[in-house]
Formats: sequence, structure tokens, C-alpha cells
Amino acid sequence: MKSNSAGILKGLIINLVLVFAVMLSAGTALAEGISETEILKAQQEWADGIVAIGKAYTDKQDYKKVAQDMINDLYAFQATKVLFKPTKAADIQFRPTKEGTLSYFIGNNKDFPEDKGFALQPWIKVKITNSGGMYIKNEIALAMGVYSFTTSDGEIVDVDFSFGYIKNEQGKIKIILQHSSLPYSHK
Repeated sequence: MKSNSAGILKGLIINLVLVFAVMLSAGTALAEGISETEILKAQQEWADGIVAIGKAYTDKQDYKKVAQDMINDLYAFQATKVLFKPTKAADIQFRPTKEGTLSYFIGNNKDFPEDKGFALQPWIKVKITNSGGMYIKNEIALAMGVYSFTTSDGEIVDVDFSFGYIKNEQGKIKIILQHSSLPYSHK
């Protein structure tokens, strides 16, 4: 059977082009170009942010502020709509708002009762492996691969991801698309 990865990538590119067009029509300013190094740095910041939320929760610190700061720093909610499809969301699968994203990471939101706080696990390590390279075109970049989340017991949970990024006018890489799913199983 032929792989559908080219079709999936084409669909993601079309969606990002549409988001980019909406941003331009709304007057959202962007900086010039994105490098692979900048994407890798943004991915590491995301991984470190997930770990920091869980650590703050475990240490009985203000984990909500840590999560809010991470979302404000890494996601483009201030500039545009963010397309977010978290892994463990069945009832409300798509989260195009900052509130929905925050709820997924820390739970305790009556509007999203299924959320238990994904980042509160806690995860002690998140390793990001980009598979199939990255697509970078001027102010837009796409990456897909696997995040490997490590629990405090040493268990590793692999999750497939696709990210879309822009660089804002301050030169900061921001997430505009995040899709996560558990790998397909033949079982």
C-alpha cells in the first residue's frame, strides 16, 4: 500500500498557507525567513516548557502561571488563530483558543471537563525527533515527527506530531499549528 504522507504534508501546507493569508489580510506583521536552527530551538523550548509545568505542579508552585507563560511565549495567539489538536482529546478535539490550549495542559476547566492536565503527568523529559525533515518557506515552517515523553518511572510514551510555525515581527518563532496523535497500531 502506498504511503499517504505526501498527501498529509500537502494538506498541512495548504492549511498553513490559508492561515498565513488570513494573517496578512488582518495586517499581522511577520519577520523575514525562518531557519532550521530556530525551529529546533523553538521545539526545545516547547519540550522544556512541558517539563517545567509538571515540575511546578509537583513542587506545589504556580504551575498555571508557568503554563500561561509558556503558551504566551510559544504560541501565536496574540497575532492569529492557532490550530491546536491535542493527543488526548475526544469530546472537544480541536482547540483554536488560548483557553482550550491551557485547559489541555493543566486541566481544571469546566468548559473542557475531559482535560486532566496533560503536562501535570509530570513528564521528566521530552525528546523531539523530527522525521522526514522540515518544510521551510520564508516566514512559514512545518515540522513533523515524534515526541517521546518520559515519566518519572522511566516509561516512554511516543506521540506523533505536526507543528506549523511563523516568525513574528520581533523575530520570535511562534506555533500556529500543533497536531498530536498516538501512533497507529495494528492491534
